[in-house]
Amino acid sequence: MKGEWKYTRAVNPRLLRSEPMRRCTLGECRAACCLYGVWLAVEERDDLLEHAALIAPHMPPALRDPTVWFRGEETADPYAPSGRVIHSNVLPAPEHYGGTACVFLREDHKCALQVAGEAAGFHPWRFKPFYCILHPLDLDEQGRITLDETPAMLAEEGSCLRPSETLIPLMRTFEPELIHLLGDLPEQNSSDERR
Repeated sequence: MKGEWKYTRAVNPRLLRSEPMRRCTLGECRAACCLYGVWLAVEERDDLLEHAALIAPHMPPALRDPTVWFRGEETADPYAPSGRVIHSNVLPAPEHYGGTACVFLREDHKCALQVAGEAAGFHPWRFKPFYCILHPLDLDEQGRITLDETPAMLAEEGSCLRPSETLIPLMRTFEPELIHLLGDLPEQNSSDERR
């Protein structure tokens, strides 16, 4: 990860539950989560600019110029390494869910940053911003990794979550992200898994 993010490296007890939901697949959602773009720590932006030669070939030709990748001013974020973030550019995309998409979303609904990381022989998330890796998880007021309550998330057409016929431990649903962000999964006790 780029820089030291200031979250507590712990999970909110909400993630110790089991719920009737599963992750979407790219074929189902077509990267609906990329609708609004993403906040990047300024360190992440600088890292992407430093590695633009590895990333640009995986972008559409009209978007290979790194000067079009970000928009707006830097803003404060208490969790970012420097305390500052900037937003990725969001472009009109009539064919995409909601009609807009992050500048890094490709026509095949894959993230150019992830494709670039894999092509360069890195971990697929090497260039992915922290908040992209975290999504649809979030940070609570104490800086712990959490998930918002799900009824509204499951009802939303573009959600990253889908209903499941069975209860699935949230720690398993989000295992790749949690291991990446925490290094290992916290222990679950049996009473938590029955919820």
